[in-house]
Amino acid sequence: MSILSSIGRLATEFSAARARYQTERAIHALPIELQKDIGWPEAADVKTGLRLGVGSWAGAK
Repeated sequence: MSILSSIGRLATEFSAARARYQTERAIHALPIELQKDIGWPEAADVKTGLRLGVGSWAGAK
C-alpha cells in the first residue's frame, strides 16, 4: 500500500466521520419529541445523561 493510498483512505474516513458528526448535531438540535418520532435512539437516554457518540474518526469502524 503506497503512502498516497493511505492518505486517501484516511481522508475518506475523516470525511465520512465529519458527515456523521454533522448529522448527529443536526438531529440533537431537534426537539426531543421530534427525535422520538423519528426513532432517534438517544432520545430516551436524555433523562439519564447517557450519550453514545459516533466515536473517534480514526478506527471507529
